[in-house]
Amino acid sequence: MKETKIKGVYKDKNQLFTKNPSDLLGEKVYNEKIIKKNKVEYRSWMPYRSKLAALLLKNAEVKINPDFKILYLGAATGTTVSHISDILTNGSIYAVESSAVAMKKLLKVCKKRNNIIPIYCDAFHFEKYQTIVPNVDMIYQDISQRNQSDIFIENIKTFLKLGKTSVLMVKARSIDVSLKPKEAYKKVTDDLKSAGLKVLDSVDLSPFEKDHAAIIIKN
Repeated sequence: MKETKIKGVYKDKNQLFTKNPSDLLGEKVYNEKIIKKNKVEYRSWMPYRSKLAALLLKNAEVKINPDFKILYLGAATGTTVSHISDILTNGSIYAVESSAVAMKKLLKVCKKRNNIIPIYCDAFHFEKYQTIVPNVDMIYQDISQRNQSDIFIENIKTFLKLGKTSVLMVKARSIDVSLKPKEAYKKVTDDLKSAGLKVLDSVDLSPFEKDHAAIIIKN
């Protein structure tokens, strides 16, 4: 087990892991594999279940520090959120989700992890959680909507500290079903550049996710 460039993320062969907190030993979030090495418990971070894990396995440059405050837009049921929670030993995640069904499952994860702040809201209406969320070190967005670029841009303008990087997960078919995936990704990167953001990288997530790409920006 070897620690990666991100403190708190480990790699063994071609698998990623995060440490299970000492008060949650034996606990699983989504039926992931748990292994023990040298009296430490690690949770397998599955790239076919988490786009962030897929991105990291593609050796993309993503910076996450243990003390980061992260705004997560589209938190869903908490699969990826739980691994970020493992990493942020001194930080916190503001997890925004608009689906009532997904939020019920997310709340179960939050009850056992005090560094996750769940927010039941549509990320397009960021003003509704503006008094809850402070300036953050990173925004991570995974929302399959046509206006996902606008949501990302407005949240960055409102919450992201200057000079920080963020990640937008793009589902090509949510942008425009008539476009080829690469054309859809280009459309999104053009939107981000037009908003004054610097696009650092665009990473296709295949074979883990079909017709998905991660766009990494800096403001």
